[in-house]
Amino acid sequence: MLDEKSRLPTVIKNIIVFVLGIVIIISLYHYLQVESDNPLPFFVISSDTMLPTLKINDIISIGDVHMFNNTKVGDIIVFKKPAGEDRIIVHRVAEITSENGKRVIITKGDASPVSIPGVDFPIYDNNFIGRVKIVLPQMGILFTPPVNYVLLGAMISAIAIVIFFYGRKRTLQHP
Repeated sequence: MLDEKSRLPTVIKNIIVFVLGIVIIISLYHYLQVESDNPLPFFVISSDTMLPTLKINDIISIGDVHMFNNTKVGDIIVFKKPAGEDRIIVHRVAEITSENGKRVIITKGDASPVSIPGVDFPIYDNNFIGRVKIVLPQMGILFTPPVNYVLLGAMISAIAIVIFFYGRKRTLQHP
């Protein structure tokens, strides 16, 4: 029983370190949300419409959320599909026009021969989510089931093992 009491502070310290690690990761994600001024700063590419520029499972980071009026032809943007279902699309700006004094963007997937009405245009300010800033090739595979569950389980297990052996080593050194 005495041995258990002497280990309790080490266990509590290990739990505190583990919880602080999780808080740091959540804080980093929150920082990226605030920095990009978007609640969803990352997207995983799920279609091949932007080949060869963007491939399925590439992760993109977006920014310039309030820069609709500063987009230019050639920029890759993220936007809500202008017609129909609630879908997020990532395409390249092909043309910029004006309709009733409002700026209208027409996009096109790099792998598509033409722009598709209701999908690629008309893109207004209220459809615009942001511009692609960073591309992390093929990193999205880490976030798709079942890989994401296996990876999460492996990380939690690795942290628990390190904490256990670190605590055990300290207990053996200082009886």
